[in-house]
This record gives sequence, structure tokens and C-alpha cells, in this order.
Amino acid sequence: MLKELKDRVAVVTGGGSGIGLGMARAFAAEGMRVVIADIEDEPREAAVKGLNEGGAEAIGVACDVAKRESVEAVREAALSAFGAVHVVCNNAGVGGGQPVPIWAAPQEDWDWVLGVNLMGVVYGVQTFVPVMLEQGEGGHVVNTASVAGLMNGMGIYGVSKQGVVGLSEALWRDLEQTNSGVGVSVLCPGWVRTRIMEAERNRPEAPRDDVELPPDVAARAEFVKGLIANGLDPDVVGRQVADAIKEDTFYILTHPDWNNVIQHRFENILGARPPTTILPEGSLGLFGDD
Repeated sequence: MLKELKDRVAVVTGGGSGIGLGMARAFAAEGMRVVIADIEDEPREAAVKGLNEGGAEAIGVACDVAKRESVEAVREAALSAFGAVHVVCNNAGVGGGQPVPIWAAPQEDWDWVLGVNLMGVVYGVQTFVPVMLEQGEGGHVVNTASVAGLMNGMGIYGVSKQGVVGLSEALWRDLEQTNSGVGVSVLCPGWVRTRIMEAERNRPEAPRDDVELPPDVAARAEFVKGLIANGLDPDVVGRQVADAIKEDTFYILTHPDWNNVIQHRFENILGARPPTTILPEGSLGLFGDD
């Protein structure tokens, strides 16, 4: 358990913007040294510049988390620059995927979304946990899932995020048996002001032809964009993550108004009922009321 973060080293994937940048800023405020790993050059460089100008020690590393060797390169850069890694945030993620029935989703959507959202976390765990165990100084792993990882549906994205939750739970159990002092958290945010709706910009085969959406789906997408634009400040989420590390909190739930949706899902499971969805508290009807 890391009750003190000062002078420790944090690695944040997807750290150039959004929640990742919020984490990086929170860590810098704690006196940590920060490694920003991101696939996009300009946001990554701007994030590093901002942290350094604010008095932090930070470096940037180009990283495509869907490639194991790219994640391993981040590890080598972090160790070369700072000599250790104490916190790793497997945060990089994408939305993406076409709004079609799950059986009709193109294989390239499965490969891309699972490759980044799930396998990127797997590679982060495989790459950095052995380092923390060998250091013997304690540590913490934060895996970014989503509230979608705790509810039903949500297509390929939901599948990937439920996988991250399951992976994190398994990792926590295994690390508990090591008495190593390496903790785990899984971050399950709701609406946060990020560029997740623009994730297609980083697809391997991008740019793609725009997919024409049915009017009702297009309207829903625009509504989601509005919810995200008015969502939680990423810096607030970053602060919650830093606090969760120090308090050794496993599930990080940023939006209490979604608790009824999560509870409903598990009530359905225990009651052997179909996976219907209810609305989050204060919802304007995004999902439809089953």
C-alpha cells in the first residue's frame, strides 16, 4: 500500500489527454515523477511540457498499448529515466465500433477495441507487475474500465470493459497472496469530459469512410456527446484516483447516480432475470427504460 506518493514514479498510458492527463496532474501535485505514454505526439508533448513547467519531473514516450513491444518500451524508458516504477495506470482506451447488433460487428472493430481496451491492460500488467515485485518497494496498479464494465450491454466496448474489471479482480486476488504491498484499483467512471467519441482518429486503418447512421442512432450519439461535454472534469477523476491509491480502494466509482444501474444488474443476476437496463438517477432517457 502506497500511503505516500512523493518521489515515487508513475506511468500513465493514454496520459496525453482526458482522464490520463487528470491522473498525471494529480500525481505531479503529489510530488511524483511521471511518465506520459500516449499514441498521439502533440498531446503527449504538450502534457509533458505542462507538467515540467509546473515544477514536476515528467517524460513522454510514444506508445500503442495494443502492441506488447510498445508497452515494454515504455517500461525501459521509465526505468532508464527514473530507475523504478511504483504506480502504473493502464488507462489508454477507445470507444469505437459500429452501432450494429453484436453478431454483425466487423472483425476489425473487435480487434481494435479489444486490442486497446483489454489487451492493452493485459500487456501493462504483464510488463510492469514483475518490476514492482522485484523492486520490493510496494506499488499500485490502476486499470481504467468504465461503468459499462459493471452493467449489461454496451456492445464490444462493454465486453472490453467487463474484461478489464474481471482482470483487475483476478490481479487483486493474486497479488494479495504475495504480501508484496502491490495494490490494485479498477476505475469505473461515468461521463467524463474526454475525446472518447473521437477515438476513431487513432484506428490503425484510419481514416475510414464515415458510416451513415440511422436517424435515431445518430441522435443518440449526439446526445452522448453532449453528456460527455458536460461530464466530470478529468482533473477531479485524477484526484479520486490518487486518493484511492493512498487509501487502497479497489473499485473507484466516480458517479454515484449510476449506482442504481449497477445494483439492478446484480439483482437481475441473483434473480435469474434477463439483463434489462434501468436509467441512472437523473438520466434524460439515454438508454430507454426497460
